[in-house]
Amino acid sequence: MDRRNRAPLVDSSACLCRLDKSSAAAARRFPLPKGCVEPSLRASIHPLKPKASPRQGGGGGDRSSRAAGQCPLLPGLPDDLAIACLTRVPRADHWKLRLVCRRWQSLLAGNYFYGLRRRLGLAEPWLYAVRRDSRDGRVSWDALDPSAAGASWRALPPVPREYAGADGFGCAALGGCHLYLLGGRDPRRGGAMRRVVFYSARSNRWHRAPDMLRRRHCFGAAVIGNRLYVAGGESGGGSGGIKSAEAFDPAKNRWSIVADMAAAMVPFVGAVHGGRWYLKGIGAGQQVVSQVYSPEADAWSVVLDGMVTGWRSPSACLDGRLYAADCKDGCRIKAYDEAAGEWNACVDSKQHRGSSQAVEAAAIVALDGRLCVVRNDMSVSAVNVAAGTGKEQWETLVGKSHAKNFVTDILSNIAGRGRAKNTILHCQVLEA
Repeated sequence: MDRRNRAPLVDSSACLCRLDKSSAAAARRFPLPKGCVEPSLRASIHPLKPKASPRQGGGGGDRSSRAAGQCPLLPGLPDDLAIACLTRVPRADHWKLRLVCRRWQSLLAGNYFYGLRRRLGLAEPWLYAVRRDSRDGRVSWDALDPSAAGASWRALPPVPREYAGADGFGCAALGGCHLYLLGGRDPRRGGAMRRVVFYSARSNRWHRAPDMLRRRHCFGAAVIGNRLYVAGGESGGGSGGIKSAEAFDPAKNRWSIVADMAAAMVPFVGAVHGGRWYLKGIGAGQQVVSQVYSPEADAWSVVLDGMVTGWRSPSACLDGRLYAADCKDGCRIKAYDEAAGEWNACVDSKQHRGSSQAVEAAAIVALDGRLCVVRNDMSVSAVNVAAGTGKEQWETLVGKSHAKNFVTDILSNIAGRGRAKNTILHCQVLEA
């Protein structure tokens, strides 16, 4: 494997409960919690570089370890109270904490710190957007802290090289803090890939994960019950779609085959609702196909009910209810009524931006009990659908003014200003 294409590897799964027993001072580094929260994900399938062992008989390493073990996290406070203080520091300032000393850096590099934040209800969700530049086709990604005053997108370091120019790859959030990129078309060789990488919001690093069992691109991906599922798509053989599906179990760190789809398809929209995975796409005969997967029965079935009728826009599930965009700019939201078996208008902002590609709603995600509409121009609008109807529920987190009317929208399209500079490929929410 080309070392230049590897994602950086770090040991982000090292829990502070698992201290090195070979070091007498290791047990004094941090207090051992009674209920350590460890995610079921492994940081990497590759072995890490072995740590240099202390020299035998020198005694210098023992004295330095003893001194480091006696240094408190915060002078004048026991370590458990110091950790209680540090867990309440806003997530945006965690990079500063890592620069204070090695003990603070080790604390924030383990799972115990962020597991404690989640247990205490202090974990902060951020929105991550993977986008493609329309000018050079490069893939990049940005993060948004919705709680910050004057929130704005922050450009992040480059994605792994194999995905910098990839196309048709999948994306999913697993474990609440890991962003997975899967498969896609290799930008150098042109064929479909099996590669899987993931980003940890806790360690702020990219890692490798086990490759998928089959090469695929333009496929569907979803998370159900802490398992990652992929299905359909194309394998690059010119077959016009594949039926195979597989699932990744983070506890076992491996992929396994699940039941084949009822029909081969290339999905263009999907959603998890009621513990089942719905997919809608183009079948082998260029006809529209809708299917649903039940993990409990491990079976696919064709769907012909009112849910898939007219369902072509981005969607998200919030509080057990499925919502989707009802217009091109996402300023009108509809909800699916299971009892009636149809989609109903839910909330309308009454401030539509137009129909150009730049303002097209690329994704809808659930964030902090609200629905967030993310558009290709990187503008984000949030709405509280549980409060009723009315434009006062809408809030612009990031974006431009709504002042554009129908005439200016047409003039912008004629002048070429309606074309999007970026195309949002995926949006996910990660907590840390």
